[in-house]
Amino acid sequence: MIEQQLTLSDLPVSSSEIYEMMGYGNQTVPEPEIEAETQKLLKQISAIARPSFLFFSINGQLDTMKETLTVEHITFHLGKIITRQLRKSESFVFFVATAGYDFERFQQTLRQENDPLKNYIADTIGSVIAEKTADCMELALEKYIASQEWKHTNRFSPGYCGWHVSEQHLLFSLFPSPHPCGIHLSDSSLMIPIKSVSGIIGTGSAVHKVDYTCGLCTYDACYRRKKK
Repeated sequence: MIEQQLTLSDLPVSSSEIYEMMGYGNQTVPEPEIEAETQKLLKQISAIARPSFLFFSINGQLDTMKETLTVEHITFHLGKIITRQLRKSESFVFFVATAGYDFERFQQTLRQENDPLKNYIADTIGSVIAEKTADCMELALEKYIASQEWKHTNRFSPGYCGWHVSEQHLLFSLFPSPHPCGIHLSDSSLMIPIKSVSGIIGTGSAVHKVDYTCGLCTYDACYRRKKK
């Protein structure tokens, strides 16, 4: 199991990525007040945010006909899209990545100011931090499997690509701690801190990372689809 705590300078988070997630295109410049507020919030968040990730590798049995993965007597119903991408995996990596509780508390403080613009920008920054933390997790995974000359697939999370979010509880039950990286699960499978990511990655000598198959997915609100 690999666990690591980071700072924003380890990620790093760029303004252009924040603006893109806010809906600005590559050629669109945000309004000056939005740019100024974004930079101000980034500075504040950089001083307090402590994102972290954790992952471990485990063997499992993938059934492409039933579209399931069984690990330690726990069966995940991944669906066609994810099962297809995990084919040829020799091991499976389960992970979590989070912007952390310090960021969560910062957001709670902002909400008390009742400033919609600040809250929207901070919410976007938190989403970028969580995804960039997951990107750092993938880099650490690449080093972890390098000695075996293995590769890895994309990462897939409950709630996306046909994998029902309710199986988040099954995923968390595999971790040595019920609260990996301090993340708690609500009864409705919501992760707290909210700006957190969890999921699965396939590893092996014959797997490879491909473009996300957004054209096959019916989840219109997916953050990956917004980038297409």
